[in-house]
Amino acid sequence: MQEGGAGPSDAELIERCLRRENEAWDLIVARFRRKVFHISYKFTGKHDEAEDLTQEIFLKVFRSLDKFNRDADFSTWLSSVARNYCIDRYRANKREREVLVEDLLAFDTAPASSGNPHRALEDRDRQSFVRKGLDQLPEKLREAVVLRDLAGLSYQEMAERLALPEGTVKSRINRGREELARLLLKAQQPSRGGRGPVRAARR
Repeated sequence: MQEGGAGPSDAELIERCLRRENEAWDLIVARFRRKVFHISYKFTGKHDEAEDLTQEIFLKVFRSLDKFNRDADFSTWLSSVARNYCIDRYRANKREREVLVEDLLAFDTAPASSGNPHRALEDRDRQSFVRKGLDQLPEKLREAVVLRDLAGLSYQEMAERLALPEGTVKSRINRGREELARLLLKAQQPSRGGRGPVRAARR
């Protein structure tokens, strides 16, 4: 089904794309770009990241076009591909953030380097980097991360010390780690410039 307006049908454009007609792919991108961007933006909440995600989704769709069932509705299939890609990306990024925090916090509790003044200086800089991130966390989240990841308390010990249910303790730890990861990644990455419009994928 064509998404509004006159012009070739979706099915016709797909057939032309499979014949390697780049102009047909440009028309598909123009026709569905807004839909894919809105899906991406719902997952990211940031314009630049949604633009990047939109580009990646169209590339995936282009590479998977030969798998599309011609009897199905292309718009529905495209939306499903976009949502699944966003979910997979979110899960992957979430795990990357968790690993980053785990590595940095584990490093922060490791013994200081000895015998190498340059390495010792790097260690101090990295510890300072983590501490600055912790200082920016809300007090309750910072307390949870410090007690769990730096002091090494168990969930039960934290629950008793904070007079909270274990479920609340676990929730604060997870939220604290997520927020710390966001702060550390933000501190590592320079601000990005604007992106141009989505371009058609090419083989």
